[in-house]
Amino acid sequence: MTLGTKHSRLTSLALRTLLSFFAVLFILQPATASTYTPPPTQNEADFQKWVTDFKKQALKQGISQKTLNIAFKDVHLNLRVLELDRRQPEFAQTFWQYFNRAVTSWRIVKGKFFLQKYHSELSEVTKKYGVPERFLVAFWGMETNFGGYTGNTPIIESLATLSYDDRRSNFFTKELISALEILDQGNVTVDEMKGSWAGAMGQCQFMPSNYLKYAVDGDNSGTKDLWNSLPDVFNSMGNFLEKLGWQRGENWGREVALPKGFDLTLADGKTKHPLAYWQKLGIKLADGRALPNEVMDAALVLPYDYRGPAFLVYDNYFVIKRWNNSDSYALAVAHLADRLVGRPGLTKTQPKDDRSLSHQQIIELQDRLKRDHYDIRVLDGIIGGKTRQAVRNYQINNNLPPDGYPSYRMLEILRKNQGE
Repeated sequence: MTLGTKHSRLTSLALRTLLSFFAVLFILQPATASTYTPPPTQNEADFQKWVTDFKKQALKQGISQKTLNIAFKDVHLNLRVLELDRRQPEFAQTFWQYFNRAVTSWRIVKGKFFLQKYHSELSEVTKKYGVPERFLVAFWGMETNFGGYTGNTPIIESLATLSYDDRRSNFFTKELISALEILDQGNVTVDEMKGSWAGAMGQCQFMPSNYLKYAVDGDNSGTKDLWNSLPDVFNSMGNFLEKLGWQRGENWGREVALPKGFDLTLADGKTKHPLAYWQKLGIKLADGRALPNEVMDAALVLPYDYRGPAFLVYDNYFVIKRWNNSDSYALAVAHLADRLVGRPGLTKTQPKDDRSLSHQQIIELQDRLKRDHYDIRVLDGIIGGKTRQAVRNYQINNNLPPDGYPSYRMLEILRKNQGE
């Protein structure tokens, strides 16, 4: 199949429908009826007043009156978007829960299919930007299930709603201006500009500002269509990753095996050392072979507790995290990319006692650590660096493997040690 024109499409309508079914289960939540009750100051009349004032600012920033008229013709305050923005997840997914939903047999099979189907087109992108084909397909699969579901929320309405709201107004106002610039450039129509509730667009889910910076007209049609043109999608992803610092010819990392009694405090996921340094500490590849004699720096990542997998990661791993600053996301993309070219699965498996923490249970864990005089300043129910360090310090002081992983298992240990 040739992808040289704008009329080149990802798949048949039937396949897109099938892909969207699976994607809905995992990726994006459409903005439908809302149960969110806004404060009295947030209402449709006040929102429309905000829109009127915003249009004046947009005109001053170079957005055409014609675009503003078309873009805001049927825009209303979207309460569902506000609800999703404020929704605190009831449970914090564990690494295994996230990973097993991301790297599925279905996604591996489909990824291999598309990797072969679009090999010639992908290889051209690889030559131009240095990003291997398997990573382009892995990102594509992770973001929208290979274009099967790109979101159905009107972007202008979602960004206008989030700009009107005080919580992150400055950020989303800039994104709204960027979205209007995209419309002004004629790259897409208002009706076509749909995506996630938070404003991410197209098959690679770019925010509008990233679209303006990194989107590429890969098929030389005169527009940058991240919804329908695979040349545009593939080239835009390659350009984005190159600009983020992708290193040509380098891998992302490797699963490794840690020796018995290894100092887990070294697994901070940040501090880099030469491979020779890690080799001297007894780290081997996951299959038992010695680490390669390459002159490369690597950091050690332990995404779960001491029973989970360990990874030595290189510069390109941190490039993946610049796309989405999550170890679980980065490891899922990287491992999916490896599986697409026949590399083996992880050597570790999900423990039977793997269990997510609810928001209230995270608060309880933080509270119990604070009671024992560990540095927890705010009981916010959010697992951040402070909470992880407090867990690690508690583990060190109680002769536990210092993996720093806040888990339900650790909560039960705290309960037991505190006599409750």
